[in-house]
Amino acid sequence: MTIRPGVLSYRGGLSPARMHAHHSVQVLIARQGEFVVSDAAGTKVPCRAAVIPADVAHAVPRGVANGEMVHLAAESEDGVELCRSLGRSRCAAAWVAAGSALVEDLGDDEWWADGLPYARSNVRHPALASALRLLPELIEAGPVRLRETACAVGVSESRLSHLFSEEIGLAFRPYVRWLRMSRAIDRIALGHSLTDAAHAAGFFDDAQFARVCDTTFGLSPALLMREMRLSVES
Repeated sequence: MTIRPGVLSYRGGLSPARMHAHHSVQVLIARQGEFVVSDAAGTKVPCRAAVIPADVAHAVPRGVANGEMVHLAAESEDGVELCRSLGRSRCAAAWVAAGSALVEDLGDDEWWADGLPYARSNVRHPALASALRLLPELIEAGPVRLRETACAVGVSESRLSHLFSEEIGLAFRPYVRWLRMSRAIDRIALGHSLTDAAHAAGFFDDAQFARVCDTTFGLSPALLMREMRLSVES
């Protein structure tokens, strides 16, 4: 699993997921076979790939043993571009049509996330660069506030907020959320317990980590941990 600003990508088994919604654009691609995606109206569509807009309820009634899952921050340039024509469609058939177009030229040995540019905008402002260096240390302590971070790097709260949106393509709070999930997932990948991972990422407790994980993936942390370890072993 790889996490960078605005992008989270995972390769391995795609487990069934209950009805959920998350503030990210999700791309699901099966490497072999098909999975099933369902919308809130109960329409179920088998497919090889699907693009699901942000904040739209969906489920995966049937997963697949080998696939790719990518979350793009809804505010990021990549996320906006991907859903430019799809909008926030709540129809599973439209998600599958968008997914089919996405993988039309994807080779059997290619991963879709590898084609994403790793920097849509260069970090130019020194205060933003300082904030990006500081945040990994701050998240371990618990709550991270924009005002305190801005003060630490010598700019106003509104200025730092603007810099995140302009140069990172992601607002401050979603960026911190991505960062916490990155730290927790890194810990899990290294063999730490869910409790240790949650604490290392600055979540209040296991329950808060579970809520964020469920919102992001539609999976419990325990199931996510199992999928990660299976993908490493395979």
